[in-house]
Amino acid sequence: MKRPLTMPRISIPDDSPPVLATSAVFPVLRARAQLDYYDTLPCTEDVLTERIGAAEVVLNIRASSRFTARVFAACPKLRLLSVWGTGTDHVDLASAARHGVTVAHTPGVSARSIAEHALALLFAVARRIPEMDAATRLGTWPRGRGIELYGKTCGVVGYGAIGRHFARLAAALGMRVIVWTMHPARYPGVDFVELDEIFATSDVVSLHVRLSPRTEGFVNAAQFARMKPGAILINTARGAIVHEEALLDALSTGRISGAGLDVFATEPLPRHHPLTLLGNVVLTPHCAGITPEALEAGLRMAVDNIWNFLDGRPINVIAP
Repeated sequence: MKRPLTMPRISIPDDSPPVLATSAVFPVLRARAQLDYYDTLPCTEDVLTERIGAAEVVLNIRASSRFTARVFAACPKLRLLSVWGTGTDHVDLASAARHGVTVAHTPGVSARSIAEHALALLFAVARRIPEMDAATRLGTWPRGRGIELYGKTCGVVGYGAIGRHFARLAAALGMRVIVWTMHPARYPGVDFVELDEIFATSDVVSLHVRLSPRTEGFVNAAQFARMKPGAILINTARGAIVHEEALLDALSTGRISGAGLDVFATEPLPRHHPLTLLGNVVLTPHCAGITPEALEAGLRMAVDNIWNFLDGRPINVIAP
């Protein structure tokens, strides 16, 4: 590994809207490095390449920045891409490896925040809270439209840090929790079920898998056809994990009773998108992991990943 410069050059190409610049870790970063800082999104490969081309290290804030093979090829000085967040579906990991770029992320740092948000979406859908709030503000007094969660079956798809925490929250409500994971060998002693059982028997299905070529469109018409008519889908993972047309059909026809969504195939969600016209959906703007506590902890970890790498002790590295 090349010896780091005394003041490494670090590019932050996409702090928009700004979260890093307003964090407690930013003054420390600024004091220890030469910064190329941008508070607008790069939008194109060419703009991203222009912003990061002179840097040894990139601190990536937004998943809308796409680190493609072309970007890595155009940035020969780049040695580390430190991603704020868990997902790296916006990074061509194989190309990063070919060009000698290490990719690090911040695993588990937002797990509690995202799991709590998933639970909040579940309550909002099950008790129809947005609908009840709107009706009450209009002076009407609707009754008896929510359901209890106690005793219901909750299917957790994915058993990483977020899935495990959500499973504990659901169990604490008195729900029967069943779990499926792609990697059961990682969790000895845990009884997992088949994916078909998750969709066929669950009153609630909550998604906690990472987006990859294997999981894109993972939940499709076949899974919706297996679900109970009164079932609820919660997605705080990635929008592309769910086939959007199949979801819209399941919701609009009453195939499932509702959904709580923090993530979407297109983000930001366009105005008048079909999902916004459905009364049995609760929508939030990909904010499940953005609490003050999780934000500061995640940004600190992303910056610590940089110092550890430059000290020759890389941590939280993602393999291709």
